[in-house]
Amino acid sequence: MSEKIRISGIKADGTHGVLEQEKLTPQPFIVDIELELDLEKAAEEDDLSETVDYDAVAKLVVEVIKGPSLNLIEALADRIAIRVLHSFNLIEEVKVTVHKPKAPISVPFDDVSVTLKKKR
Repeated sequence: MSEKIRISGIKADGTHGVLEQEKLTPQPFIVDIELELDLEKAAEEDDLSETVDYDAVAKLVVEVIKGPSLNLIEALADRIAIRVLHSFNLIEEVKVTVHKPKAPISVPFDDVSVTLKKKR
């Protein structure tokens, strides 16, 4: 299937990381999400109930970012993907990229990210 909805740059602060300071002081996380689903009926009928509400997806992503602390962005991406699949039945596959631009890396860098996919 090649029909996709993409939401890029969902931003929220969270306390994810392995260092104690990361668990105490929120830092920015940015999520890009790609949803694969059948959009034919939504396009034909011009009906929101036949697709996924982008705002609801974005709010869920922010909720997970702000939620309980995790050690790894891999786990954060996985948690987001699972929650999205469980919350929106029309989605057949989800691809999540979590960016951690303020990660504690000892050399200059622009971004670190993890991408994973989950299917129903």
